[in-house]
Formats: sequence, structure tokens, C-alpha cells
Amino acid sequence: MSAAIADSGGPLAAAEPTPALRRRAVFASAIGTTIEWYDFLLYGTAAALVFNKVFFPSADPLTGAMLAFSTYAVGFMARPFGGVIFGHFGDRIGRRQLLILTLMVMGATTFLIGLLPTFDQVGVAAPILLIALRLIQGFGLGGEWGAAILMATEYSEPAKRGLWGGLMQAGGGLGNVLATAILAILAAVQTPHDFLAWGWRVPFLLSAVLIGIGWWVRLSLAESPVFEAAVKQADEGAHKAPVAQAIKARPREVLLGGGLKLGENVSFYLMTTFGITYLTNVLGITRSATLNSILAGSIAATLSMPLWSALSDRIGRKPVYAFGAAGVGFWAFAFYPLLATKQPVLITAALVAGLIMHSAMNGPQGAMIAELFPTRIRYSGASLAYQVTPIIGGSWAPVISLAIFKATKSTGPISLYLAATCAVSFVCALLAKETKGLSWAEIDREA
Repeated sequence: MSAAIADSGGPLAAAEPTPALRRRAVFASAIGTTIEWYDFLLYGTAAALVFNKVFFPSADPLTGAMLAFSTYAVGFMARPFGGVIFGHFGDRIGRRQLLILTLMVMGATTFLIGLLPTFDQVGVAAPILLIALRLIQGFGLGGEWGAAILMATEYSEPAKRGLWGGLMQAGGGLGNVLATAILAILAAVQTPHDFLAWGWRVPFLLSAVLIGIGWWVRLSLAESPVFEAAVKQADEGAHKAPVAQAIKARPREVLLGGGLKLGENVSFYLMTTFGITYLTNVLGITRSATLNSILAGSIAATLSMPLWSALSDRIGRKPVYAFGAAGVGFWAFAFYPLLATKQPVLITAALVAGLIMHSAMNGPQGAMIAELFPTRIRYSGASLAYQVTPIIGGSWAPVISLAIFKATKSTGPISLYLAATCAVSFVCALLAKETKGLSWAEIDREA
């Protein structure tokens, strides 16, 4: 599998993996990503519904939510550090080992969050411990995405790379479905007192089972054949500082990748995480009804993601991504007014439509960002582009939106904020080079 063959006049190309190996690589990437995004997005949902009450109980509801979202943002602040450190080793020693390590880091921290004492039990130590675990959780996720997307796309054939990358991305959507579904079930069958007392801990503790499954699947996967071929053909060996090399050699691509991520990242968290707070704390919609609407949107997004990704293999990454950015940007002005109707059908329709259009960005995104960089700096470059943007995007988007709403009592400025970030992604999609169908050897030759 790891043997290399000469590509006439250019870099060595990896031997073609069998269809069975390709399917195993995508499955291993997707199941681990499902579990890790289950962990990460579970935190965001819990921050909107629970943490403002059990870790910041003295604040008014909106202020408590802002404090809870601030701890949520801490995880995003740690993600670039995880991307840089794991990317460094991933470009030097390979993707597989990092794929397993990041899974264990995320799983352990999520399980421990489920065991944390509350503010009423230990006082200020409770939110401090929460922040510490959130930092470690974000650090692990920062390295996870790069390893997972590269294993999925470097195993795939060029004509289907968008689809395979989209299936891996859909794992993140499935993780959100699992997290939301479990919380929705608990909120439906438990009293509010029991849910706040102990019910919210159950999905965090369940991550131990899911992590065991993901670890077993990923342990059986061999190293990326594209990476092994690149190692064999490199005369100078691995870059000593692949992150610095990515910034030096591909600064435009790092910026373009970050711009592509901005609108996708902000729009997702403003529709889901902030949307939950707006529905429950401002509009008075029940937790159960809110989670059911979020669940419907998450299922629609997960199912549509591979379809958008496959379309990007046919007509190109750029038009699909640009459509998603423009669609979500325009939908922003209908989204919050539909939520404000307080009608369950319209709330669900708003989330389903918004998240389906969001998937037109999220689905092709993995392949599109990975294709911006050559093999020997791909983990570092893709991780930088993907992980730095959330510091100013998804991390603070719910906090900023809550502050805007508290000041203006209107969602209009929030819609403008969301649309502006989508406009950045739309422009970056137009400026990016079309890479659908190119082999990794062709991408490396153009480096």
C-alpha cells in the first residue's frame, strides 16, 4: 500500500489504495470526528441550556449565558495551538498517530466535565475547573480536524475527493445530532430540576463508550499512502518547522482558507448555539421544543453535506461554496424573524433551511482547504487556515451576539453581522483556485 511509483517528471505518487482501504479510511476519520464533535458541540449546547445555571447561578439569565459562552470561547482559543503543535508532528511523522492521540485527549476531557462539581458545591473552583478542561478539549480538537480530513482525502481518488472529504465533515454533523438528540431526550423525560441536578451529565459521561469505539476503529488504520510517498521522494527530509514553512510558502492560501472558514463558522454558531439561547431565554420556548428544532436542522444538514460535496466534484468547489455563503448570508435576514414567530413549524423550517445552505460550505470545505497546500506542509497549513479563524469567528460569535442583543433588543444587527462574515467567505471562494479533480501529485508540483 505504501509503495511509491514515479509520476513522469514529477513527484512520486502514492500507490492506489484498494476501495476497501479507502472506505476504512473514511469510516475511521468520520467516526472519530463524529465522537469528537459530539464532545465539542455538546459543550456548546450545554453552555446555552445548563452551564449558566450550574456554574454561574448568581447572574441574570442573559449575563449568565454570556459567562457560559465565554468559557465556550476558551476552547476555540486553544484550537490554533492544537493545530500548530499537532500539525507540526503530523507533517513530520505522519497523520495516523495524531489521529489516535487527539481522540483520547478529547474523550478524557469530556468525560471529566461530566464529573465536575457545581458552583453551589465548591464555589468559584467549579468554573475554573470547567475552563481548564475546556482549554484541553479545544487543544485536542485543534489537531483532530487536520488529521481526520487528510486521512480521508489523501486516501481518496481525485474524482471523488470532495465526496470523501464531505463524508468526513458529515461526521461532525452527526456528532451534533447525537449530542442534541441525547439532550432532547433527557429534557423531555426529566423534570427541569433533575435535568439541572444530574441529567445534563449523562451525555458527557457517555463519551467514554463512544471514545472506545473510535479508538478501536482508528487503531486498525495504516498511515496515509500519500504522506508515505512524499516522505520517500523528499531529498531534504521533513521540514524542521512545517508551520513556519506553510506561512512562508503559502501565505495567500492560509488567508484564503481562513476566509472560507469565517462565514461557515460564524453562521453555524449563530444559528445553533446563539439560536438556542435566543429561543429559550428571550422568547421563552421550552428546552424540549428548541432542541427538537435544532435536531431536525442538524439531521437535514448531515444528510445534505455529502450531496453538496459530491456536487463539488462535478461542477467545482468554488461555485458550491460561493452558493452556500451567499445563501446563508441572505437567509440571515429571514432567520431570526422566523424564530421570533414562536411557531414550532416556522422555527424548525428556519433551522432546516439555514443549516442545509450552511452545508454547501461545510461539505466541500475539507477537500477545498486541504487542496490549498502541498503534502509536506498540508497538515500544518490546513490546520492553520481552519483553526485560527474560529478565534474571531465561532468562539466569540455567541458572546458578541448576546451583547448586541442586550444593547439593542433587536436581532437586525446580528443578521448584519452574520451576513458580513458570509460575504467574506463568498469573496474568498471566488478568489480561490479551482482544484477539483487534481491529483495530489499535480497539487505538489504546483507548490
